[in-house]
Amino acid sequence: MRIWIDMTAPAHVLVFRPIIARLREQGHEVEVTARDYAQTLELLELHGIEHVSFGRHGGATRAKKVAALVSRTRAMRRFGKRRGFELALAHGSNDLALAAASLGIPAANMFDYEFATAQHNVGCRLARRVVTPEAIPRERLARYGAGPGKLVQYPGLKEEYYLADFEPDPGVIEELGVDTERVTVVVRPPPDVSLYHRKSNKLFPQVLDRLGNDENVQAVVLPRTQAQREHVKALALPSVIVPDRAVDAQSLIALADLVVSAGGTMNREAVALGTPVYTTYGGRLGGVDEWLIREGRLRPLTNARAIELEKRSGNGRRTRRDPAILVDILLGTPR
Repeated sequence: MRIWIDMTAPAHVLVFRPIIARLREQGHEVEVTARDYAQTLELLELHGIEHVSFGRHGGATRAKKVAALVSRTRAMRRFGKRRGFELALAHGSNDLALAAASLGIPAANMFDYEFATAQHNVGCRLARRVVTPEAIPRERLARYGAGPGKLVQYPGLKEEYYLADFEPDPGVIEELGVDTERVTVVVRPPPDVSLYHRKSNKLFPQVLDRLGNDENVQAVVLPRTQAQREHVKALALPSVIVPDRAVDAQSLIALADLVVSAGGTMNREAVALGTPVYTTYGGRLGGVDEWLIREGRLRPLTNARAIELEKRSGNGRRTRRDPAILVDILLGTPR
């Protein structure tokens, strides 16, 4: 089978890395397209995944997002027109959903946050199969056209699948010059350009100030964009390290004492790797985060002073799941 995979955000590289490997092991031909956004292209290079790049992120406004969507979809359609693709796979890429639908290519749409309404009203309705974690209540997805005949859910977190074969590389700590005698905290800024995150995250600057001025802390901030990188660097906080490029974030998370993140993927990576984690996410919590909070595996943070800073002894409990489960779901193979 000829399969087309599109990646529009850094997390997608990690999600599809083991899936691509297993698809090719089964004899399928896989081609990858990608969007130039944040560290997506850098991570594709880092993981040795060949790809063709189309377009950039449209920015923070709805009008610019729509313009970028139209432009990139046209380019994607030209790319896929004569390649004989039999299946299209993405983790929330409406560009691929629209291009595949116009070319008559069946598509499977993955995601793990149900309140990106504009995205799902397109992607879910055009997809042949919608794939989400079991933690998302099915009734929340019906309004997108993801009914029983289309929706397939998997146990656990997507991060538990793509990190199943992962072992941390201690070299990343040395490379960044992290002082491991201090409490090591990995920090992720909020997704400022996301439509579902309209309100400014007022807590994050307070967290950054709290950690960045504590001499007992070594905070590594992993920005999403160049603008975020420049902003954090300009603060010149004494306890903060800001990498100049994409780094092995998963190794950092696994080796850190704590993660504080305003996003989603990094929170769940910390959970999967057994590292304590706070969420400062300012939007509406989705079913996955609600479940993790109920389980005590993710801690919501409302006050920067409430952060418990202490060295971690030993490794936390990891959860590993077989990526072959996701491959079978995406291909529609009965288990």
